[in-house]
Amino acid sequence: MEIRKGIAVSPGIVIAKPMVFDSKDFRIPRRSITASQRMSQVKRVRNAFAEAINELTELDQAHSIEEGKIKDIFAVHLRYLRDKSFRKRITDYVCEELTTAEYAVSVILREIASHFENLKDTYISERAADIYDIESRLLTILLGEVRQEVEDLTEEVVVIAHDLTPTQTAGFNKTYVKGFATEAGGRTSHTAIVARSLGIPAVVALEDVTTNVTAESMVIIDGNRGVVIVDPDEETLDQYRQYALDFLRLEHELDTLRDKPAVTRDGVQINLLANIEFPEETGQALEKGSMGIGLYRTEFLYLTSGSEPTEEDHYKAYSETIKAFKGKPVVIRTMDLGADKLPSRTRYSAEINPVLGLRSIRYCLQNLTLFKTQLKAILRASVLGDIRIMLPLINNLQELRQTKMIIRDVMEDLDEDSIPYNSSVPIGIMIETPSSAITATLLAKDCDFFSIGTNDLTQYTLAVDRANEHVATLYSSADPAVLQLIRGVIHDANKAQIGLSVCGEVASDPEFIILLLGMGARTLSLAPPMIPEIKQIIRSVTVEQCNKLARAVAGMDSQRQIKNYLRDAAMKILPEAF
Repeated sequence: MEIRKGIAVSPGIVIAKPMVFDSKDFRIPRRSITASQRMSQVKRVRNAFAEAINELTELDQAHSIEEGKIKDIFAVHLRYLRDKSFRKRITDYVCEELTTAEYAVSVILREIASHFENLKDTYISERAADIYDIESRLLTILLGEVRQEVEDLTEEVVVIAHDLTPTQTAGFNKTYVKGFATEAGGRTSHTAIVARSLGIPAVVALEDVTTNVTAESMVIIDGNRGVVIVDPDEETLDQYRQYALDFLRLEHELDTLRDKPAVTRDGVQINLLANIEFPEETGQALEKGSMGIGLYRTEFLYLTSGSEPTEEDHYKAYSETIKAFKGKPVVIRTMDLGADKLPSRTRYSAEINPVLGLRSIRYCLQNLTLFKTQLKAILRASVLGDIRIMLPLINNLQELRQTKMIIRDVMEDLDEDSIPYNSSVPIGIMIETPSSAITATLLAKDCDFFSIGTNDLTQYTLAVDRANEHVATLYSSADPAVLQLIRGVIHDANKAQIGLSVCGEVASDPEFIILLLGMGARTLSLAPPMIPEIKQIIRSVTVEQCNKLARAVAGMDSQRQIKNYLRDAAMKILPEAF
């Protein structure tokens, strides 16, 4: 039995067989196979070589004779792939070392490439690049098989990976993928956010977890405590089966709160809205008692489609969501592409630091055709219900005014075509950077509402990449600097008499709810599965209790002290959640 401690990012407990999900961009970890599996792995190697030869042959025939250099490269690659001794080194390694096909390909081809690189003959040393290219092609084929297996699952599994993209996570079939664990990531990485939205238990930032899992393993993922257990003994299995039953019982008890108001013991109404990525999530949001949508992450329209969404694709998705909520508010955030949210057909060039690069509103302002297509669909849908437009990562007044000018341009286009829309549609911004938080008083004059995106606000305030497992422990929204900014934004919004919500993952965290209420927040937007739990906390406190806690926290000087204090307060109210 091996116990690994990581970061809990999505609650719940699951016990299942693992499916390892590798990436060709990451060194494939060694995984053992049984002697009876040797021939099936050898067959996979042979099939991968055959498919690679077919791919290159088709590419070769597609190029004209004039493209001699390209044909020369294809010829070199084909020569290697048709060399039986080359393939035999790999299949021998599979049989002798009892490893998976992808691991054998990675080891043998990198050995050959390294040997070439160390030779003094320039012509031969340059062949190393060809070997790496062949390795990449073979791994793409082999790992594609694994991805197909995930799509064609017929039994429950947990996915184990070095990392997962938000798109991969969103594409999991919840009927069979019951949880996941990754070596990379942080609590507020977009992959973690998707997991919470889907209600899939998940733990991230686990060092080398992929190397210790075999096909015969049993895995426990504890998304409450941030623990992954590989090959648990019977006593541990029995213990966790009971934990899982207790957690399920708590969920059912909290679901009885669905139709009850989120009101404090002294009568203060709190608005609980849902964060969603897809129209299909509206059902779950309503089931959990959501009073509307506080954050519709529209970029997933781009991430889950094989082509760029059209205006009609946008309109259909938005109108479906609006109709489901029947007059309740639906806040649509314009596309927040960039950083770890890139379409597979991306036109982005590689950036040294994408988190600080061309993302979100910056990308929209440089790709106006794309942006206007989305805005046109949102405005068309605005006559169907209470739609509000939210602009992400607005950094200063100039960006806000420039974006509003573009919205006015789109309105004029709709007027010319006599297409109806709500000319008074509320326009708000996400406060996600220190610069926007510090200048909130100025920004409030030009928008209708603020939504505090605590994930990016924490990341940019503390200079910590929230998806980087190496610095994940430094990321904390309980840091005094972050809390001071949040407190200031709430104050400035209330003073300007504009709407204010908190839509980052802090709003889904039971530990922070009392503090947020004490700071003056009255609208929270969170992952649908967390709504009952948060409602229970709200219904268990008075505003005076919350104010007292907020005053106490304001006098503390370290995130650890604050975090412990908040956790103790929440545990007294809802101990089962911890």
